[in-house]
Amino acid sequence: MPPLQDQQVESFIGLLLRTGVLLSAAVTLLGFAVFLLHHGAAFPRYHAFLAALGKFPALSALAHQAGSGHASAILQIGILLLIATPVARVAFLCGAFALQRDRLYVGVSGLVLLVLLFSLFLAK
Repeated sequence: MPPLQDQQVESFIGLLLRTGVLLSAAVTLLGFAVFLLHHGAAFPRYHAFLAALGKFPALSALAHQAGSGHASAILQIGILLLIATPVARVAFLCGAFALQRDRLYVGVSGLVLLVLLFSLFLAK
């Protein structure tokens, strides 16, 4: 496979970022619409703060809840898509640098990817 040209990499990264942000916005707007559909007529209670405590559900449980029409799960998936967009960019760059045989940038982008993944999945 021939190495990727810089213009191809930049074009794909632009497409990746636009697609990720637009997909995230669409899912978040869908979740907001479902929330308004179910709770739009409810009156807010400003005298009490109700925090949503508990663990973040597993991705499979979140997908199941979103499939069942839970607005909060759909909103959470939209936010996760927004978080995943720059992570996908770094992962793509790591692969693109590997195809270009640029070891220094593979190492740097691989290290950045590891830090991002560590902070997402293992940090408390």
